Amino acid sequence: MLGGETNMKSIARKLRTLAKVALGKELIIKPEVYCEKIRFGSDYGGWDVVNESLNPHSVVYSFGVGEDASFDVALIEKYDLIVHAFDPTPKSIEWVKRQGFPDHFIMHDYGIAAFNGNISFNPPENPDHVSHTILDRQSTKTKAISVPVKNLSRIMQELGHSHIDILKMDIEGAEYDVIKDIYKSGVRPGQILIEFHHRFPGVGIRKTKEAIDSIRSMGYQLFNVSATNEEYCFIRCTS
Repeated sequence: MLGGETNMKSIARKLRTLAKVALGKELIIKPEVYCEKIRFGSDYGGWDVVNESLNPHSVVYSFGVGEDASFDVALIEKYDLIVHAFDPTPKSIEWVKRQGFPDHFIMHDYGIAAFNGNISFNPPENPDHVSHTILDRQSTKTKAISVPVKNLSRIMQELGHSHIDILKMDIEGAEYDVIKDIYKSGVRPGQILIEFHHRFPGVGIRKTKEAIDSIRSMGYQLFNVSATNEEYCFIRCTS
């Protein structure tokens, strides 16, 4: 019975996706390269990773912690590597402090952007949720907070890194400008794991298509797309 319910949910999800595609609100892009991959983390906060070259010396940047660091902790437990996690959201910062994460989980209380400075961060409509966004959110903009942000090049310079093996970004709509900045910077992480937010008002699928094209132009291939068509995993081609 459980298997039947799961199958029905999968069919319903596919039908909803097709309906959104027909309305121009969703896109379907399939992986273009096959890679041996492993999923790390929870159903909500997990990501697929190509693990063949990961080791204790691998450099992992995880932008957007929220209240689910299962992906980061799973990588630490598997490879004994250090994860640099970033989130300027006060609720997330306090949550991390209460968790007792391993020493290899290093939290930074600032975010990533296409510039260095401060930015207005709009809270979620539901106060029980944690994710803030730089995008316009009329219903909560009067409660916006100012948070520090840095671009990827500055972060790498300050942390003393010359390369990144995995760059994960779930940054609530800020990813579009960040991708443009990465393109200009010349930084090329081994893998880019990114959640796109074209479902947000005022964004749309065109921005996501352009972002994917930009990532591909930097020498990456898509190796995984989530069932929700929002999380995309890219690996850099070496040949």
